[in-house]
Amino acid sequence: MEVLVLLLVLLLAAANGANDVPKGVATLAGAGVTKIRTAIAWGTVATALGCLVSLTLASKMTQLFSKGIVSATPTPAFTVAVLIGTIFWVVLATVLKLPVSTTHALVGSLLGAGSLFAGSSVEWSGLLGKVVQPLLLSILVAYAISAVLGIITRKVVTIRTARRERALAPVPDGDAAPVATVTEQAEPTRAQQAIGIAHWATSGLASFARGLNDAPKIVAIGSFALVGGMTPTGLLFAVTAAMAVGGVVAGSRIANRLAYSVIKIPHVEGFTANLTTASLVGLGAVLGLPMSTTQVSAGAISGIAANDLSRLNKKTVRDLLIAWLCTPPVAAAVAAGAYLLLS
Repeated sequence: MEVLVLLLVLLLAAANGANDVPKGVATLAGAGVTKIRTAIAWGTVATALGCLVSLTLASKMTQLFSKGIVSATPTPAFTVAVLIGTIFWVVLATVLKLPVSTTHALVGSLLGAGSLFAGSSVEWSGLLGKVVQPLLLSILVAYAISAVLGIITRKVVTIRTARRERALAPVPDGDAAPVATVTEQAEPTRAQQAIGIAHWATSGLASFARGLNDAPKIVAIGSFALVGGMTPTGLLFAVTAAMAVGGVVAGSRIANRLAYSVIKIPHVEGFTANLTTASLVGLGAVLGLPMSTTQVSAGAISGIAANDLSRLNKKTVRDLLIAWLCTPPVAAAVAAGAYLLLS
């Protein structure tokens, strides 16, 4: 049974990589900075770095998913049921090109299987403050921060554009140098380069924060049944590798959806969305607040629109909301069914 648990943990890590690695770097492709594959490669490297330091910086997250939701000592059957419920939903969502939350799926699976395994050990009283509130508030906060940053950056770009147009305008006496064409970039070259570097950096930070946030949750579930004396550190390395493989092999499905289907992402606004995601998810990982990278990232990308909601693709936003609402109950139902079959 321990070998089965390890295999399922690695499968969950791969599914998580396929669904989550693109979320930190989708804006790079959406803004036309680079190709999807290059963005995913960059996101995979940054995610792996976040995973490798997660046991040190995100120990509170590991504790939460080890004992903070179901406090009873887990059995192999319970662990397998939790993994099956989570994997089922994350894999299905990836096939359907829906960016969903592994955190939501894990919580739903823990509650579904935990209610049958040891109903009195489910920490219902702490769920609101430890899990539900951070998950919900993070979406609103991400949208608000991204909207404010988007408004500020748009004003800065407008001012720079106006100054450049004045500088390129013909001199009245007719002796001026040739006037630049309208096709020239609106922002100064140095500013463009700075924003480009910042966009790459913040997308890397968002991916790093995602690894910091997600790896401890998967390791916590896998630590229920370590194989052959495997240590949590060894398990972390295995999870990191599986997550990287999943991102490289299947990450483009989710990347395309986030990059091109939510909103048209200008270069500067992609940078601000990533900055928002990296800040919130990284802070949540260190404080042990289980934020969903999916929802924070989608909230930050949507926040680019600010109060101009006409910029959003309504169909995509609707699909995402439905998928998010379905995640906990579907994972819980599958985990509960799996536990009944295994126990």
